Amino acid sequence: MDDDLLARLRRFHTDSFPAYESTFRTLVSEGQHPSTLFIGCSDSRILPHLLTGAGPGELFLVRNVGGFVPPFDGSSGYHGTAAAIEFATLNLGVQRIVICGHSHCGAIRSLYGEPDEEAHHLKVWLDLGRDAMLPVAEPSPEALRRTEQRAVILQLERLMDYPMVRRRVEQKRLTLHGWHYVIEDGQVDVFDVQRGRFIPSTESAHSGTGPYPDPPPDAGQSATAP
Repeated sequence: MDDDLLARLRRFHTDSFPAYESTFRTLVSEGQHPSTLFIGCSDSRILPHLLTGAGPGELFLVRNVGGFVPPFDGSSGYHGTAAAIEFATLNLGVQRIVICGHSHCGAIRSLYGEPDEEAHHLKVWLDLGRDAMLPVAEPSPEALRRTEQRAVILQLERLMDYPMVRRRVEQKRLTLHGWHYVIEDGQVDVFDVQRGRFIPSTESAHSGTGPYPDPPPDAGQSATAP
């Protein structure tokens, strides 16, 4: 049987790498200095570098089921996403954190069903999105879309519980951005905390805002129910 992965590795070495060789050597000699921490779903249809037009060294990536952010509770254990958030802010000094949800998200749909009985870790992990659920037994496409967007806002709110994130946001050294990527349209809707809803990037004046410690008085309530 042909080893397609091996063939791809060889093509990278001979065809793709030479164009970026000097860039990678500089990133090794001078270290990485990404400007953005991108937290997104592990879904194979989400391509952060293609989505943002980023090159090598620009994005620090965290991918997990649903693009969820665990709470900052100070507990011991293996907290990969939390560790990445700490490393990106404390060690790398990123200036932006993007939470990117997307359409047709399997994690969001799974909130309304039961995972496989062997998926013990998945069942617990999905709890991180349950506060975004709507009170429906069988979600419609619109309900799923709203849940996907609510989940993005929920993760933004959790980020603000990380002391190093909150401190940098309050010092205006770090900005938070909530995105919802509609795969089939190639459109990214960005969250506007002042309007309390997602705006198509083609119509927005910014790449997403908040939430921040001092949003407009009416932003908090509307933000949780786009």
